[in-house]
Amino acid sequence: MLHTMRWFGPHDPVSLFDIRQAGCAGVVTALHQLPVGAVWPVEEIQRRQQIIEADNASYSPLHWAVVESLPVHEDIKKGRPTRATYIENYKESLRNLAACGIRTVCYNFMPVLDWSRTNLSYQLPDGSLALRFVWQDFALFDLCILQRPGAEADYEPEVAAAARAQFAQMSPEQIAELTNTVLLGLPGSEEAFELTGFQSLLDEYAHIDSQALRQNLYYFIREVGPVAQEVGINLCIHPDDPPYPLLGLPRVVSTEADLAELLAAYDEPANGLTFCTGSLGVRPDNDLPGVVRRFGARIHFVHLRATKREENPRNFHEADHLTGDVDMYSVVRELVLEEQRRAQTGVGELTLPMRPDHGHQMLDDLKKKTYPGYSAIGRLRGLAELRGLEHGIRHALAAEVHLTAKLTADTTLAAR
Repeated sequence: MLHTMRWFGPHDPVSLFDIRQAGCAGVVTALHQLPVGAVWPVEEIQRRQQIIEADNASYSPLHWAVVESLPVHEDIKKGRPTRATYIENYKESLRNLAACGIRTVCYNFMPVLDWSRTNLSYQLPDGSLALRFVWQDFALFDLCILQRPGAEADYEPEVAAAARAQFAQMSPEQIAELTNTVLLGLPGSEEAFELTGFQSLLDEYAHIDSQALRQNLYYFIREVGPVAQEVGINLCIHPDDPPYPLLGLPRVVSTEADLAELLAAYDEPANGLTFCTGSLGVRPDNDLPGVVRRFGARIHFVHLRATKREENPRNFHEADHLTGDVDMYSVVRELVLEEQRRAQTGVGELTLPMRPDHGHQMLDDLKKKTYPGYSAIGRLRGLAELRGLEHGIRHALAAEVHLTAKLTADTTLAAR
């Protein structure tokens, strides 16, 4: 696999040198400075490429391997008439990216919020800090802080009662911290949504149920997919995180059935998946190795991380990359087999770009300000573990082939 890390641009506390020294050859980034829905000009794309490649003549080379993300405007998700303009802008951005040699573009279709957590500094037994989602805390925000109309129906009575009791004991500082955590904006952004007016953003989805959102997604991919196919770009949707509805908003990329239906909506290689083991792995009904076996040809980008479901299975935290509820060995083995299949058939990109996702804040990074989940050392540890696992799997598979060949030769010789 092509080992990469996400980089949020020149203001990222994690430098390109950090990424290079972690052993990466690819950079995953985006033009976060441009408004959502705007065309990405060739000049801006090239400027970012020049920054990434500036030291390639002197050091191990880096290149911009994956766009994450080229965001989808909310009017497209809502199916508004104005979506036509934003879809045309999206097509133009794809053409411009292809003209600059970038072939993999990740996006998501989560309404309003991107990924959601309730704690950005959950302390693990070793003292490192992880991201965590607690269902009761989220209910507390929804019921007691946001006070969303109709929210009561989305929570078990005992959860709602416990959330209200918990809220009564919270300090203003604790309330503010939870509010800011839930309303955190896109990854890489230091700006959160404002509580004032946030309900109005949710209200705009009042008449958009899961089926309507699903159809808006399929409309989008049928519009932009042919352009991506024509210019040689692999589009890959990121699953919902967490993979279930929140705040009364529908989510439609959460299960294997969702993935299958989306891929069938525009059945061409350009319409593919970002295989995120953390997001899909929160649901115990998602068979992750099976997803690779069944949809491997349409996986264009890989996020490897492990989540750990807690006593209440709606609660989870980011575990070490090789622990948690993700069978990382089986997942990586299937990904290596998929790469080998591509090499044998000549169909598809031969090397899957992969990045370690959501590392723990640990060691010296505990003293630094970093983007939540994207500190350097935690991701370095994750990448080192994943590279070792991949290395071992490749050697084991090669040994299996050698042993099979030897047994076949011995059987043939004995038959003579």
